[in-house]
Amino acid sequence: MNTSLENKQFTVAQLNDLLKEMFDAAPFLDGITVIGELSNYKIYPSGHHYFSVKDAESQLRCVMFKHAAGSVKFKPENGMKVILCGSVSVYPRDGVYQLYVTKITPDGVGDLHVAFDQLKARLHQEGLFDPAKKKPLPRFPRRIAVVTSSAGAAVRDICRILGARYPLAKVIILPVRVQGAEAPPEIAAALDYANACNVADVIITGRGGGSIEDLWAFNDECVAYAIARSRIPIISAVGHEPDVTISDFVADVRASTPSNAAEIAVPDKNDLLAWLSASHSRNVSSLRRAADVRAQHLSRLSGAKVISSPLAYIDERRMTLDRLTERLASAMRRTIDLRGNRFTCLAAGLDALSPLKVLTRGYSIVKVSGKTVKKKSDVTAGDKITVAVSDGEISAVVSG
Repeated sequence: MNTSLENKQFTVAQLNDLLKEMFDAAPFLDGITVIGELSNYKIYPSGHHYFSVKDAESQLRCVMFKHAAGSVKFKPENGMKVILCGSVSVYPRDGVYQLYVTKITPDGVGDLHVAFDQLKARLHQEGLFDPAKKKPLPRFPRRIAVVTSSAGAAVRDICRILGARYPLAKVIILPVRVQGAEAPPEIAAALDYANACNVADVIITGRGGGSIEDLWAFNDECVAYAIARSRIPIISAVGHEPDVTISDFVADVRASTPSNAAEIAVPDKNDLLAWLSASHSRNVSSLRRAADVRAQHLSRLSGAKVISSPLAYIDERRMTLDRLTERLASAMRRTIDLRGNRFTCLAAGLDALSPLKVLTRGYSIVKVSGKTVKKKSDVTAGDKITVAVSDGEISAVVSG
């Protein structure tokens, strides 16, 4: 700076540049750690992160450039308590000092654990963990795809156990990297390829044990989405029993280890052989019992009279038919007699109620124009009437 410090006269830009030089030259402001709570966190299209960190008494402006922000595994959020690493300097344009952050870590827990919890909560909300979406494993798979490293111990354990338990299945290795930045897209691409080409009936994906950093490829959201969209059932086999990854939650079945995945994927041939042997024994016993029953039935039939003397059997049936015919004829005669007696009684009752019966006792019926005369007003003088008596009718004319 050309301006002399002795005259103490500066332009604004000169003063800000001087302060920046002083801040940058102070070794105790380089590589410091600041603990506080995030506030006003914003990510600009440029990829730079701008925010503040505060405590109960004060606030500090911060910036984290794109190249440093790319290494952050979790999503920083307002209100989150964090540990910031960086250097303090002055931004000459605004004349303010700020912390230039190179690393950000959640306070009290690692950034990978926070990233895991954040992604788990988001995918759970999207329904990727829904038990209703889990596909059943085939009971007797013909082809099994294994998506893992071709050089790891996991693939050897899987192939060894599959060969020992169920040698009928064909094992297809889809080699991928299982660690590093390139691993997640490779794993997702292998799962998509297995589905697009329908290479297997079930897929095993995973790797052996390790730290959370080693297993992180199976906590990547692109792998989670690839598992979720798979039509083929997937078994997730990552690490050892205590290890849990996002892939375990999304997959149709979670195996505690790669070896356990192989045990889950196929039946044990020894169990199948034992089941076949037991089924054979049950079938043989069942056939023997059925044969014994049929033999006893045949023995009873061979001793039956119908077999030894068929004509005698026919004669017996003829005698039975004769008896039934006689019983039927007798029943018919009784029915006809009862119906005849009832008819006679009904006819006698009907005859007793007949109006013609009254004529035999000296009475007559007078009709005019075909209608019975019941009272005097029914006729008038000069009407022609008919008088019915027991042996015929008499025509007459009413005189008065």
